[in-house]
Amino acid sequence: MKIIVDNKIPYIHEAVEQIADEVVYLPGSGFTVGDVRDADALVIRTRTRCNRELLEGSKVKFIATATIGFDHIDVDYCDEAGIVWKNCPGCNAGSVEQYLHSVLLLLKRRKGVRLEESCLGIVGVGHVGSRIQRMAEALGMRVLLNDPPRADRGETGFVDLSVLARECDIITFHTPLNRNGKYKTFHLADADFFVGLQRKPFIVNTSRGEVMETLALLDALKTGRIRDAVIDTWENEPDIHPDLLQKVFLGTPHIAGYSADGKSNATRMALEELCNFFHIQADFKIVPPALPYMDYSSDPEEAFLQVYDPTRDSDALKRHPEEFEHLRGNYPLRREISFYRRGTFQCTPTVARTFSLLLLFASLLLQSVRNLQCCIPMRVRSNTIRRELVVMYP
Repeated sequence: MKIIVDNKIPYIHEAVEQIADEVVYLPGSGFTVGDVRDADALVIRTRTRCNRELLEGSKVKFIATATIGFDHIDVDYCDEAGIVWKNCPGCNAGSVEQYLHSVLLLLKRRKGVRLEESCLGIVGVGHVGSRIQRMAEALGMRVLLNDPPRADRGETGFVDLSVLARECDIITFHTPLNRNGKYKTFHLADADFFVGLQRKPFIVNTSRGEVMETLALLDALKTGRIRDAVIDTWENEPDIHPDLLQKVFLGTPHIAGYSADGKSNATRMALEELCNFFHIQADFKIVPPALPYMDYSSDPEEAFLQVYDPTRDSDALKRHPEEFEHLRGNYPLRREISFYRRGTFQCTPTVARTFSLLLLFASLLLQSVRNLQCCIPMRVRSNTIRRELVVMYP
């Protein structure tokens, strides 16, 4: 079996080479008709356009995209040609939640937003939007939800987009890109949308760039219809609008979902789907690397931003917008907060031994005084401490 793989998909080499007889790694935007002609399967990201022009006449039977979105796959042609395709729903939901959480903290610290007095509107309440809802409510925010497909299925708790426009201080988009049909989201945020905003909200887009009309967004920033914007996904990537980039509060190179955890989830899910389709028994593990030890602030908000501050990514893109693809394709290691809650950090043997003695003393003291069995969530070895970082969640 021959598989062609986007060469920017991380943590995949060892695993996929257990599955296939031949693996070819290519740039995602560089797949050609000749490349795929004798391939049995493709493992791709958003940069590979899988359509009739690429696939017609090929042996391709299966496509796995290591992404949530699939608007880069011509699903109608694949159905016509008998090509099965799979995406990875929810793979990077935790990563986008981390990005939004950091954005909210930065709006609080730098823009004076009182989160507990603010209303957040979420457009698109799937895997990602649902996590954003829980996170925002934990921060004390009022949350309004807009998801027409779910509302039309009879689910409750959703409001019209006009309600968000009227009542929200921050509006964040998490919809798929639908160019046509009843649930069209292409240019959902157009000039009419911005004119209808009543509270001059902050706008956040981590969904698809084409969900927003670039010139309408830029005009809303210039005319003060919105207070500011945080944009991670752009129209015409990687050739994004330079004026919009410099105008927004934060502009990042489509990396909100790029935590190591989200990437490894996507790689694992894509390969599992491939194995299921071809009836392959494969025993592989995909584990992202750990991070080195660092000291964290005792202030929970500061500690969260030490873990991840999107300002770093924004500053890098604003300095070098021409390097959008390079910054995205060579994104540095970022772990989600779950890693830090049960993370492994390096320390010296002396510190480890001292910490072990302190824990033992505390355990004995509690047992003798209160006659309780103490359970302490730390295990210390000669050079490693496992510790829990509790940040922001009740």
